[in-house]
Amino acid sequence: MAGNTSTPGASVVERVLAILACFDLSRTELTLTEIARQSELPLSTTRRLLAQLADWGALERMVDNRYRVGMRLWHIGILAPRQRGLRDAAMPMLSDLYAATDETVQLVVPQGHEALCVEKVFGPNSAPTATEVGGRLPLHTTAVGKCIMAHSPRSLVDEVITGGLARLTPYSIQQPARLIEELKRARQDGVAYSHEEMTIGAASVAAPILGNGGVLLGAVGIVVRSTTRVDTLAAAVRTAARTIARFAE
Repeated sequence: MAGNTSTPGASVVERVLAILACFDLSRTELTLTEIARQSELPLSTTRRLLAQLADWGALERMVDNRYRVGMRLWHIGILAPRQRGLRDAAMPMLSDLYAATDETVQLVVPQGHEALCVEKVFGPNSAPTATEVGGRLPLHTTAVGKCIMAHSPRSLVDEVITGGLARLTPYSIQQPARLIEELKRARQDGVAYSHEEMTIGAASVAAPILGNGGVLLGAVGIVVRSTTRVDTLAAAVRTAARTIARFAE
């Protein structure tokens, strides 16, 4: 199935995946030319595959001839068993946390060196956040990310440190020893904190969702304004995480 692409021997599946990989939260709508350039496929090949993907419903062609992810692809994505089962178990507790605090509540799962947001509950009075469902969060600057690192193999922590602790704000942790100390405290306390380390003006508290045998399933967190005493929410987040874990398995 090889064809005239910039990657000799690329299969049709590889070309389709290259096209789909062009879309993310910062690039939700793309033109034919943009997709061809980012996927490194010939324009004619890209046009043909886009037409087939649109006919099937994986992508949608808009009136201005830009493309976006289609509902059929979305419906398939939410069938992923880990996210679906965890999300279904978590939704009642996420709703309860939001109702009690009026603040943004997030559910994440580990994905490589990042945290993937699989659900978010918020309202008009909640602290604004840049995170969207399907978005990824850095591990070292977020409370949910620290929960993931604190309950993951040490190799993950070492890889994150080796990859560089990015300075997203003046308060981002950049010292490996300090990060390791915070992770140790997170394991002991059952919660982790972030104070303006990812976004100025925002703070968060999170707790790990641990299954049987201490297996990490994800983390749940609340994001508030930095003027809020985030530690007063620790008990509620910890209880929510434990309740979710009981129903997730």
